[in-house]
Amino acid sequence: MKAITSSIKHFIKLETSSSIILFAVSILAIIWANSSFSDVYQELWNHEFTIGFADTKFHLSKPLILWINDGLMAIFFFVIGLEVKREILVGELTTFRKASLPIFAAIGGMAFPVIIFLLLNNGESGSEGWGIPMATDIAFTLGILKILGKRVPLGLKIFLTAFAIVDDIGAVLVIAVFYSANIQWDLIGYALLLFSFVAFLSYRKIYSKYLYFIIGFVVWILFLKSGIHPTIAGILMAFTIPIHTKVNATEYFKKITNQLIVFKGVKNNTQLLTNDQILAIDKMESINEEVHSPLQHLEHTLHGWVSYVIMPIFALANAGVVLSFSSLGNAGHLSFNIGLAMVLGNGIGILLLSFIALKLKIADLPNGVNLKQLFGVSLLGGLGFTMSLFIVNLAYSDSEFIAASKMGVILGSLIAGGLGYLVLRFTSKKVS
Repeated sequence: MKAITSSIKHFIKLETSSSIILFAVSILAIIWANSSFSDVYQELWNHEFTIGFADTKFHLSKPLILWINDGLMAIFFFVIGLEVKREILVGELTTFRKASLPIFAAIGGMAFPVIIFLLLNNGESGSEGWGIPMATDIAFTLGILKILGKRVPLGLKIFLTAFAIVDDIGAVLVIAVFYSANIQWDLIGYALLLFSFVAFLSYRKIYSKYLYFIIGFVVWILFLKSGIHPTIAGILMAFTIPIHTKVNATEYFKKITNQLIVFKGVKNNTQLLTNDQILAIDKMESINEEVHSPLQHLEHTLHGWVSYVIMPIFALANAGVVLSFSSLGNAGHLSFNIGLAMVLGNGIGILLLSFIALKLKIADLPNGVNLKQLFGVSLLGGLGFTMSLFIVNLAYSDSEFIAASKMGVILGSLIAGGLGYLVLRFTSKKVS
């Protein structure tokens, strides 16, 4: 249990520090898009970028923004998949009792924003963007909890993390089912065959990072060409990464101790190692790899890249929206509808379904958490940003609709974040 709590604390620390960078980059994108250099901003992300041989069939050519949204974000979704698998196997989603409150909260946080958006839109243009207000941005929400410091109990942070992961699962399913078009099922079939092969290797505890990477890249290309968004390939491949280790902690200690014997009692002052010592170091490096869970190792390695590089690049490319309602034409209503659905839908839906789960006695409040704090976190659930902006690009192709939706996401996220902070600030006592 201590190991799980420690890993959660590390995860929260990483997410909260990255939220500062994400916020700064988002502000930069908005300033850039509304400055005299806005043309440079648009030209940069729409610049065609080719990988492969342009005059042959062996090439991929896309605008830079699509390389980010289809390519880099596949890595983001891969890490989400790793987190989901870890939480289901050894984390906060291992049993129904532990998972029920986050699951009910996530259902409320997905269903109510969709319902409110559709009611507000009332058949007007742009209804296909119903999936936009249902997402939660874990980096920003944990960043706000970080600002509150010791006022926020660890149980509330763990609940928010688990809820956001369940919410991500829902968002991925929505993207796969509702935001994919003109599907080529033969390519999906080939991709699933490769996925099944890798899953079988994982089941047999056979793992090679090079083989998995090559197959994962092929699966990504097949999804890219099939019509289903290629980021789904990232999620699927994450589920094939084994969580087991080749040696347990006890065996690891024994093996490392045996290798360290050659260093015991050494008194020479030379800076060169003996052959036996060099051999022992080589063996220890091999043993270190054996004690690492491939899933945990990949999650640990990639999380920094996702938090500090991929998400800021995504925000820089996608958050740059011109803040002017007069330029939105017939799409202005989307800004209001999306923003209100994010704030009201999550604030009502998360709290209501969590309350129902508690009343039915199928869930318990986390230690040190009260209903007022749960309401504060429910409001924070409306801070969608990264995933919401991602769905905007899938839902619409019209530039006015995209601009209006992005404005709604930004305004809704700011209001949800501000209200959530204020509620938690005045309902939580500082713990010394």
